[in-house]
Amino acid sequence: MDWQFESPELWAFLGSLHCGEILSGTVAAVERFGVFVALDDGPGHPTLPGVGFITIPELSWRHIDAPTDVVKVGQRVSCEFLQFDTHNAEARLSLRALQPDPFQAFADRTVVGQTLHGTVDKVLPFGVFVDIGDGVVGLVPLKEIHGKPPAGPPEGFQTGDEISVVITDIERPQRRVFLARSEDDRHADAQPAR
Repeated sequence: MDWQFESPELWAFLGSLHCGEILSGTVAAVERFGVFVALDDGPGHPTLPGVGFITIPELSWRHIDAPTDVVKVGQRVSCEFLQFDTHNAEARLSLRALQPDPFQAFADRTVVGQTLHGTVDKVLPFGVFVDIGDGVVGLVPLKEIHGKPPAGPPEGFQTGDEISVVITDIERPQRRVFLARSEDDRHADAQPAR
């Protein structure tokens, strides 16, 4: 559809927005793929529930299972304008941009070598993901578990296990944390000699 011709008022409104601008509105629809927002100062959209749209990753810094974990229809929201989606004639928005980033706060107060307690989130063939609090999940690579090159999937870990880990690296730009199992935790698993 040629939005510029079909809906010139909508096109002009979207073209007037600037990246980083704060927009307010009401959640008009929650779908499995994102959230539509009816913007306070914007015109209606001829085919969509709202002229603003928030993708799943832009709803929250934390992992969510569904958009309804964050917003509900009728809820008032303030969002940062990211870009003008000319294909769908909508304003792409970010709700999380106006919230403090828990990863950066974690990285500010945590140092390499620090021991933390966490909960096993996932066990995968290449390592174990551990929830270390505040929505931050780190990876214990397989080589850190066995102390040698990987020979198979990690053993002795189950989702929900409480373990002690040591921070081995924090990569701020990639938002990644690497961990090793703490010596105390390894010794706790050792069976006493009989």
